[in-house]
Amino acid sequence: MSSLARDAAAFKSALHRQDYTSWHSQPPALPAASSSEAESSKKKKRPKSSTSLLLDLSALDVVYSQPADTGTGTNINTQLVYLVNHLKQNGNPMRLQDLAILTNTPVDSDKILLEKFKAHDRVIHDPKTDLYSYRHDYNVRNKAALLTEIQRQTRKGGGLSVRTLKESWKEAPQAIEELEKEGEVYVTRTLKDGQMRMVFWNEVKPTEEQGGMPVEKEFHDLWHGLEVPNDVDLLKALASEGLQATASAAPAAKPSAATKKKGKKSAPRQRQVRITNTHLKGTIDLSRDYVAPGTTSK
Repeated sequence: MSSLARDAAAFKSALHRQDYTSWHSQPPALPAASSSEAESSKKKKRPKSSTSLLLDLSALDVVYSQPADTGTGTNINTQLVYLVNHLKQNGNPMRLQDLAILTNTPVDSDKILLEKFKAHDRVIHDPKTDLYSYRHDYNVRNKAALLTEIQRQTRKGGGLSVRTLKESWKEAPQAIEELEKEGEVYVTRTLKDGQMRMVFWNEVKPTEEQGGMPVEKEFHDLWHGLEVPNDVDLLKALASEGLQATASAAPAAKPSAATKKKGKKSAPRQRQVRITNTHLKGTIDLSRDYVAPGTTSK
């Protein structure tokens, strides 16, 4: 009995010392890998991710023959081109300090660059507001001014380029389409995609009294339905009516140098010399030097 009691007491004390929470919270430790397996795992390369693959593909697309854009450069003429182009693209008056920051040029500190910038024929400087703006070919900012400019150019015998008008005013194409619908202007378009090319003023307004109304579709179809006969059928039709096709007179051929007759060269014609001072004939011997009266010749 004493041995059973000792065994029972030892079992109870072992149960109290055992930590049951560690069985679920901490997984059992794996056996240590051998040194050969560890070395082989280190030697294995890590697979490339998708981002690294994209970077490798983008590196293949780089064209090294073209120089990279390094900014506005250091040449004063290059900086001037950047300034004028930025002023043109902006379309609004700008301060000198804003131009220097946006174009990364020393236009506000370099006196030579500033003088060239002010003297440029496309730059307008307002001394009252100290703002700089781009000088466009046409100063139009609304629909009425656009129509006035089109009328002025049409009276001179020409139209206006839609592209040039768009550079002066970005909303010019929309205004031209509205004027075309109102019958104020004529617009020529490209055959390929129908883009507007030139615009002209319509001097004849589309009214029933003055004319200018569009031709009806029936007459369009009749006009385009006419077929011009070929040369053979046209000659037969003229012969049946007792007519004859007019023939253009061939120009007379000029005689060539080979067809000219080869003859003896005639002697050069002698030009008659006009004799003057005929009233002195018989009184003075013109073949001798003149000697004044009362003097003796040497």
